[in-house]
Amino acid sequence: MTGRVGLSDAERAVVVAARRAILATISPEGPPRLVPICSVLIDGVIWTPIDEKPKATEEPLALARVRDIEREPRVTLLVDRWSEDWGELAWVRVDGHATVTDSDPAVVAALRAKYPQYVSHDLESRPMIRIRIERVTSWGI
Repeated sequence: MTGRVGLSDAERAVVVAARRAILATISPEGPPRLVPICSVLIDGVIWTPIDEKPKATEEPLALARVRDIEREPRVTLLVDRWSEDWGELAWVRVDGHATVTDSDPAVVAALRAKYPQYVSHDLESRPMIRIRIERVTSWGI
């Protein structure tokens, strides 16, 4: 296990290949709030859209994860590599500082390249979460 700033090449490969990750924010009551996300890594920054998949509310900025980030920007992202061969198991945990920002054309292009389902989503008009990596811990890498 390691704990440092920045992803190693092996950790980066796990994060880039992952089809989903788990984002943890801190709820106002204190416990973590976990939600599965789609994400891309660009220049050492992790991005996830507030996409058009069904949500608890139609207003993207009213989502609990967005409210949590605006109140407390410390987040954790967990990416794992699963295999029936337990010798191949691995995970990467990223602690970071999140901000809610407007859409970015380069990020939209990267998300659509990784997730073809996003071709029909209007990501350009939706907010995104930007996670600046502050600490990385991993296992099995």
